Amino acid sequence: MDKIIDGKAIAADIREEIAADVVALKGQGVTPGLAVVLVGDDPASRVYVTMKEKACEKAGIFSDEHKLPAETTEAQLLALIDELNNDPRIDGILVQLPLPDHIDESKVLEKISPAKDADGFHPYNVGRLATGNPLFQPCTPYGVMKMLEHTGVDLTGKEVVVVGRSNIVGKPVALMCLAQHATVTLCHSRTKDLPAKVGQADVLIAAVGRPEMIKGDWIKEGAVVIDVGVNRVGEKKLVGDVEFEAAKARASAITPVPGGVGPMTITMLLYNTVEGAKRRAAQ
Repeated sequence: MDKIIDGKAIAADIREEIAADVVALKGQGVTPGLAVVLVGDDPASRVYVTMKEKACEKAGIFSDEHKLPAETTEAQLLALIDELNNDPRIDGILVQLPLPDHIDESKVLEKISPAKDADGFHPYNVGRLATGNPLFQPCTPYGVMKMLEHTGVDLTGKEVVVVGRSNIVGKPVALMCLAQHATVTLCHSRTKDLPAKVGQADVLIAAVGRPEMIKGDWIKEGAVVIDVGVNRVGEKKLVGDVEFEAAKARASAITPVPGGVGPMTITMLLYNTVEGAKRRAAQ
């Protein structure tokens, strides 16, 4: 096993499979469609949306962009989502977060039809994930699972420690690992003796959003380390949640930052959209 888990290479492999699936679906008269909604002018969100558009184009997916001014009302946004829910060309709907303060994020996410919820954040899809019968799975944790699969890591009976309990990564990835028969410990900022908990991990998934908070010498010899964190330090430098160099010396495999989990997120968004299109084709 290569020590560095190359997210770019794994994402490229999956995108090839996605492109082949798109060609097959188009042969059946179905073009997968993703609607992306951006409200306001958050610079990071704008960059993400542009990356998503380019990725769709490359994979042959129809991309329907809606760039709305920051003063768009909640009612206007909900009305647009209703339209997209009813648009037969659209298989996935993504509303780029964060939204402006005057819009209730949970109301917007719940408005998206669970059958088009390519982000996997709708309470219905969260519930299906929790009960072991997922429809759409959230893109970043799903990407983590694909990385483990491509790296040949069998989670059966393994001790998995997840640091971070967000609805976007920590909680769903814990559920996904449970579904793969791992024993999962979910840690967070109030966990007592975090170094000891991390030291038990056969597989560590760090998603806490604090630069290099997890020290390399906490890592068990031979553990697999998946670092979801992307933290900017100073002007240029990006670092993960794990102290990379020291952890690399102890781990059997580790994701870098950047170039680890990052490329997987958009890839899994495309994957989910194509899965939605397959369900439409089968109707």
